[in-house]
Amino acid sequence: MITRLVRAAAAATLLVPAALAAQAEPGLTVSLDSARREVVIVAGPFDAPQMGAGHGAAGHGDAHGGAPEVKTVGSMMDHGEAHDTPLQRFRWPVDGYLRGFRIEVTDGEGKPLPRRILHHLIMVNFDRRQLLYHAAERIIGAGSETDDYSLPRTIGMPVKAGTNLGLYAGWHNDLGRDLPGVKVKLVLDWTALNQNPKPLAVLPIYMDVNLVPGMPNSYDVPPGKSTKVKEFTLPVGGKLLGVGGHLHDYGSAVRLEDAETGKVLTQIRAKRLKDGRVTGLDRKLFGVSGEGLVLKAGRRYRVVGEYDNPTGQLLRNGAMAHMVGIFVPDDISKWPTIDPNDVDFQRDLAVLNLQGEDGGEHNH
Repeated sequence: MITRLVRAAAAATLLVPAALAAQAEPGLTVSLDSARREVVIVAGPFDAPQMGAGHGAAGHGDAHGGAPEVKTVGSMMDHGEAHDTPLQRFRWPVDGYLRGFRIEVTDGEGKPLPRRILHHLIMVNFDRRQLLYHAAERIIGAGSETDDYSLPRTIGMPVKAGTNLGLYAGWHNDLGRDLPGVKVKLVLDWTALNQNPKPLAVLPIYMDVNLVPGMPNSYDVPPGKSTKVKEFTLPVGGKLLGVGGHLHDYGSAVRLEDAETGKVLTQIRAKRLKDGRVTGLDRKLFGVSGEGLVLKAGRRYRVVGEYDNPTGQLLRNGAMAHMVGIFVPDDISKWPTIDPNDVDFQRDLAVLNLQGEDGGEHNH
């Protein structure tokens, strides 16, 4: 009996079929564990230089200590981070619903490293565009303070086998020493297509106060309290089941409003230290059984970022503010499709393919 169980467990962990694995770029391995319903991705080895000598993720450096963030699965995107690792492409190995993740970071000897040195880890879906922006979908975006997270099995993002994906990371190595040979392990939970009842299909929605695809979305923060606002109109209606967000240090809140009435629909507040450093953001769930916050097609909404800068100085490119959500479209067939010749989409691809050596912040 024990022998049969050992053999079954060994057989359950399958390498991606050769046709797919051959298209995973060097430095990236992808494996499928059908018994655990996990896809395991290992990226690296990479070198993560210490900060202070011109290094640091996305320009955060020592100026304001980095930018912790909290995001929800199904809405994990980060459009403002320069990537220190190259974009590595691969194919998703199984039909199913993506619903969660966990991340491990190790040094060249395989010893665990603090998660905070990984400023962000982003997974891009090149086969589906975003709802509001003509840019590739960010299917996952985890930051330095993002907890491992899984949605209930009743909901998930549909992903087909063979979907073209990419992965990249940015470092925030504040450990005081260079880190050679770092590896990142991303374990992704998925649900099978034949699960009964069938999972509710959700897609990411990203709402940024300062985004043009392919361009930086950081902006200046004046002294004292300030807000930045961006209006948008939804091409397809639906329901928000949950939201998270992202703010840099001195950020206080990001909220979603009905632009036609001024009503605040939801708000995410930052968790801050006394000096204004952000240690995390709230996360809100409106329901995972079909109920949620209703958003209407053709209606004007706005996302608002709030900052309270106590330094008395203008902080150049010191802010970002966006809200991300788990979105159930009323009619998924009306989801905007990719136009490969669109200027914004081409800009987005061009930035994604950068090696991240210019040290600036870009829309990713």
